[in-house]
Amino acid sequence: MIVPTQRAVALTLVAAPMALLLGVVRPDGWLLAVAWAAGVALLVLLDGLLAPRVRTADLRLEGPNAVDVGGTVALAGATPGLAYAADISLPLESLPSRLREGPGKGLSNQAALQEDSPSPNPSRKREGNKLRYTATRRGTAKLSRIWARASGPLGLAYRQRSAATGDSIRVLPDLRPVREQGMRQFLRSRQFGTRIRPESGDGTEFQALTDFQPGMERRAIDWKATARHLSLLAREYRTERDNSVVFAVDCGRTMSEPVAGVPRIDRAVSAALLAAFVALKSGDTVRLFGFAGRPTADSGSITGARGFATLHRTAAELDYGAQESNFTLSLVTLDQRLQRRSLIILFSEFTDPTSAELMLTAAARMRKRHRLLFVLFRDIELEAFLEARPETADDVIRANVAHALLRERRIVIERLKRLGIDVLEAGPDDLALALAERYVRDRERP
Repeated sequence: MIVPTQRAVALTLVAAPMALLLGVVRPDGWLLAVAWAAGVALLVLLDGLLAPRVRTADLRLEGPNAVDVGGTVALAGATPGLAYAADISLPLESLPSRLREGPGKGLSNQAALQEDSPSPNPSRKREGNKLRYTATRRGTAKLSRIWARASGPLGLAYRQRSAATGDSIRVLPDLRPVREQGMRQFLRSRQFGTRIRPESGDGTEFQALTDFQPGMERRAIDWKATARHLSLLAREYRTERDNSVVFAVDCGRTMSEPVAGVPRIDRAVSAALLAAFVALKSGDTVRLFGFAGRPTADSGSITGARGFATLHRTAAELDYGAQESNFTLSLVTLDQRLQRRSLIILFSEFTDPTSAELMLTAAARMRKRHRLLFVLFRDIELEAFLEARPETADDVIRANVAHALLRERRIVIERLKRLGIDVLEAGPDDLALALAERYVRDRERP
């Protein structure tokens, strides 16, 4: 396909004022303008025919297939000397309306780059035959179509060819803030204030009876053995290294809504990956499971610190959902895939007791076989309405509505606790570190 360049279009448009001027000075001279336009069209055709052909093998981009959210990836064309463009987009059908912003926010679908016009979206720039794509949110970016152009020697036309492609780029969660801040605080908290005693004294698996020593916890005393031997004896436990931990992330509509400007699901993924890294370092088996209307992602059982890359890739598949979460189907499916008793850390959100009824029923069923820990974000927006000093009648109404919603939220939390399910509730910025510390503390419990 031969396409004129902007230079050819500009030369053609010169014929219009030329014809007007000649029509005033010399009425029969307007034919020269027509000849000018025809000559430019002929040159465009010849220039296009002299341009190199674009073959099917040239319609290929090479580069990394994964990038951290907020990072930039460079995609190079397969053939040097050709100009490339691509339609790279993140699907928005499942993204809640509150998160659908314009190009400046980086969450809209992106149009294809054009060679002779500036990029319509600041997240993509062309350098030579390279395309630079900046990942604006987590997910899987689809390369739906690739264009390749070869310019003619006169610069008046170029050959263009395009082809559909099924390539994709995984936009992975950015772990730098968690790694730099959360891990530093976590390691510091584990370094200081720890009681000096053998490693075999921690854990849940019974190892042997030993004489009670100063510094041991009183709950370790075995009173029956003490009565039989007439000496104070304590149980000694072996630290378990193969606990099964499942991080189940709700990707439904409620979790896709933002809290403190960031979608809850993104904050949940960051917290889950931090705790998963700690669990893998501790020798436990980790699984990342995502669901909405149905299960959407499952990493399988991962062991060893090297398996963290698999969890990182699986986290990119946890996309934003617009439908309500099906807890019954998803948790039953998860239960069928687990071969032994596990600690299930469930990231979810609810608005009222009625909508949480199915969630409570499914959680009670899972509690019979596994340990459950519900992880919730404190709704700081509702708390701000409740704590703000009212200035108008509307402020009083907002405070009353916020109070009612928080009260219903507390009802659901209390029902979870009465079912024997642990609940961790923390602020959006503090959740990652709070979950890591809670996991280290709870893994030593039977």
